[in-house]
Amino acid sequence: MDKLVIEGGRALKGEVTVSGAKNAVLPILAATLLTDEPCVIKGVPNLRDTNTMLKILRSLGKSAEFDKGVVRIAQARETNFMADYKLVSTMRASFCVLGPILGKLKKAKVSLPGGCVIGVRPVDLHLKGFRALGADITIEGGYVNAVAKNLKGNSMYLGGAYGSSVLATDNVMMAAVLAKGKTIIECAACEPEVTDLAEFLIKMGAKIKGHGTPIIEIEGVKHLRGVEHKIIPDRIEAGTLIVAALITRGDITIRNIMYQHLGALIDKLQEAGANISRTDGSMRVRWGRRLKPINITTLPYPGFPTDMQAQIMSLMTVTPGISVITEKIYPDRFMHVAELNRMGAYIQREGPHAIVEGVRHLSGAPVMASDLRASAGLVLAGLAAKGLTSVSRIYHLERGYENMEIKLQALGAKIWRQKE
Repeated sequence: MDKLVIEGGRALKGEVTVSGAKNAVLPILAATLLTDEPCVIKGVPNLRDTNTMLKILRSLGKSAEFDKGVVRIAQARETNFMADYKLVSTMRASFCVLGPILGKLKKAKVSLPGGCVIGVRPVDLHLKGFRALGADITIEGGYVNAVAKNLKGNSMYLGGAYGSSVLATDNVMMAAVLAKGKTIIECAACEPEVTDLAEFLIKMGAKIKGHGTPIIEIEGVKHLRGVEHKIIPDRIEAGTLIVAALITRGDITIRNIMYQHLGALIDKLQEAGANISRTDGSMRVRWGRRLKPINITTLPYPGFPTDMQAQIMSLMTVTPGISVITEKIYPDRFMHVAELNRMGAYIQREGPHAIVEGVRHLSGAPVMASDLRASAGLVLAGLAAKGLTSVSRIYHLERGYENMEIKLQALGAKIWRQKE
């Protein structure tokens, strides 16, 4: 098992290119189950999660070739209706194969994905949506069994305790595109990754309106065709790189970026005093002057993304003054607090709030990643810290960031892999 070792204190400078969005590519790969025709997906990041989804597709009857950011998918044999626990248990997002399997075969058996270190994330909204479409749902032996003679369009409300659900919206939308009649999803997730999935389905022949808004309308069709599609840039990787420039007092240009997907983050960073300018498809981020503390509340898109909470917390640990970060999506998503405090940060947690008092500098220390975004936050902290920081369990980082240490090295960071 590898760890990352970082010698901090170097200002990042240069240019870097953002990879395709992890949270867009996974459901889009799953959506290829809706057709027997070949599909070509471009701009695919080489991640642990991507390769896990390809293994799942192969187990379900697809052939899948992955080379230089391009995935070519074709039908290898009859589609299997069962997604096995051994694969689904390794990645929560793999549960989104249930919708397309159910839509195509009218029956599906998919392992429950289980909990997560950032908190329990139940699948009740997924099941509520499938039941509204006419599926009979039972849970037995850790598997969700879904059966329907025919799926029929219906109106449903998919809001949960903490707002809309991206994965539930994706899953139900994929089931509904082959259902008979009209489906209306209220309180649908508005994230760009949901919109990218909808655009992919529309290319395949689906009839979808309202994606990107809280109300999505789907008119079922009988057949979907194979298509070619390019994945949108990863807004969370882009946000992480923006923070990397600021936390190291650097000056970097970020390419393949969609400015409109980063509104809440950019607004808060500019409030803190960040120097951010944009041109067509790229952005320049400069430290420029001392930053000010800010208060942040994570919310569903277009609010401040929960997936940037750990990274912004790292930045606030070395920003003079007191910042308050409130987590309203996953209230338990604070596993990185203890690790940042090990590096000399001063963070107090009170329920869903983290109170961050900026310190003059962080000190390198051995730390352990607990989840994907926490690992990114710890790497950022290491870039700013004095001395050596080692980040263990970087398989979390590899789930969502393509070649992160290589990209940081190209910007001047002193970061390398080392065997545990």
